Amino acid sequence: MESNEASINEMNREEILYLIPYLISLALSAGIFIYAWMHRQVRGAGAYTWFMGGQTASNFGFIMKLITFNLELKIFWDKFLWVVQGTVIIVAFLVFAIQYTEHKLKHPTRFWFIVFVMPILFNLLVITDNLHHLIYPNPSLTPGYPFPNLNYNFTIVVYLFALYIYATTFFGISLLLRRAFQSNNLYRAQFIIVTAGFLIPILLSMFSLFNIYISPQRDISPFSLAVGNLIVAWGLFRYRVFDLVPIARDTIFENINDPIMVLDVQDRIVDINPAALAALKLPVSQVIGKPGKTIFAPWPDLVERFSNTNEGRADIAMSRDDQTRNYELNISPLRDHRGKLIGRLFIAKDITDRFFLEQSLLHVNEKLEQRVFERTQELATAYDTTLEGWAKALELRDKETEGHSRRVTELTMKLARDLDVSEDDLIQIHRGAILHDIGKMAVPDEILRKADKLNDKEWEIVRRHPIIAYELLSPIPYLKKALDIPYCHHEKWDGTGYPRGLKGEQIPLAARIFAVADVWDAVQSDRPYKERWPRERAIQYLIEQSGHHFDPSIITVFLKLIEQDKIYLG
Repeated sequence: MESNEASINEMNREEILYLIPYLISLALSAGIFIYAWMHRQVRGAGAYTWFMGGQTASNFGFIMKLITFNLELKIFWDKFLWVVQGTVIIVAFLVFAIQYTEHKLKHPTRFWFIVFVMPILFNLLVITDNLHHLIYPNPSLTPGYPFPNLNYNFTIVVYLFALYIYATTFFGISLLLRRAFQSNNLYRAQFIIVTAGFLIPILLSMFSLFNIYISPQRDISPFSLAVGNLIVAWGLFRYRVFDLVPIARDTIFENINDPIMVLDVQDRIVDINPAALAALKLPVSQVIGKPGKTIFAPWPDLVERFSNTNEGRADIAMSRDDQTRNYELNISPLRDHRGKLIGRLFIAKDITDRFFLEQSLLHVNEKLEQRVFERTQELATAYDTTLEGWAKALELRDKETEGHSRRVTELTMKLARDLDVSEDDLIQIHRGAILHDIGKMAVPDEILRKADKLNDKEWEIVRRHPIIAYELLSPIPYLKKALDIPYCHHEKWDGTGYPRGLKGEQIPLAARIFAVADVWDAVQSDRPYKERWPRERAIQYLIEQSGHHFDPSIITVFLKLIEQDKIYLG
């Protein structure tokens, strides 16, 4: 009794050990199924999830068929395997291959009808085999260790369906291989891994079809699927097949309106979309594999600018056949998982319409600025004419100073330019010089035209004309910057001037310049109460008043102008 129990226990242990490889294959299939399920939102991963679900179910069904000792149950699980492998796995693989490669079917309705009608018919034959025995003509159990084997002769129906399976499978594999070895494929490694994962199981399955035993069981699909799954599993973790996939490459890359090109590290064009070919006006056969310098030869500036640039942006113009298009060119580096540079991506956004719009807006803006400038000049001229009118009106009241404003303004401007005064300040000096005595409009005529000397009270009134000028002009924003001369032209360098008693550089530069010109014109002009001074006396007076009435540095420049005969002399 003890010997029999030991024998049974030993047999159970052998059966368990025998099942371990099949259980590992089941676990591997289930693991990849779960991984694919987690990435099912990626296009192509959904079909692959169905494929792996079919493989997992197939491995489970095979184990159940293996451990069953009853003929009817053996046949039941064998039918289960035919349905799963011949329908779920094959159809899911074909859907995956078409989605993963984005193959365009010429007659999709006809194609999918053929794909589905064969498995449906075969499954009906499998389910109804008890009626016709076209699948299992002579099923039997033969002794095997540690489990019995199901044996039956393959009928013509089985061979025909096997032919269908191989045809559809090799069609899907051919799609993967064709994409894998395209010259411009950046995902070659992913395609090769996926193809190998599908190809190896289908090749190994041929041993079962021709009754060639390489294991105790005729059907070695669990082992062949395990090998394929190991390859796919390696690709999932090594290349992240479902994290970085070529799905939708055609949809995005081929149909995008912006020209796109990919150059490798040798600057050869390895990929290009139709928009770029249209811009270059070249067929793809003359572009792929050619050096970028050759393709861009008509645009040497572009070649020189970007031949050694891995990243950058610029606006470029490309002309061909008397047509010019403007592009915003962006260059981005392409790197592998180790960070090594493997190429460059060129994206050229057509901005021709925007460019011409910007040019039109620029032209309109320039015209607008020109019109504004012209109107400003007209307005400035109108203002200056008005100011000159005010000065003329003042001279009409005071015949003794007729022409004084014009002369002293010209002299002030000449002296200011020699002192390198800026153009903007010259405009304000010019206006201030014209209006320097505008405050005298408030001085009564009997004082302004008095031939005798003025008494103290009259001088008090006259000395207020700078303050009157300030009060008159300061509310006018246009003339605020021109107030220095009307308000301060009677201030003196030593601080003895009026109305505020400013001293030295406290006096605005415009007023210091004008003071010299004003006094020079006064002593060089005939007045009813005095004659103009001789040249030597006028020069000597300026020298004497340097540092008292006048800024010494301005007197120095003024005397040089006299030596150069640039100042009118009496």
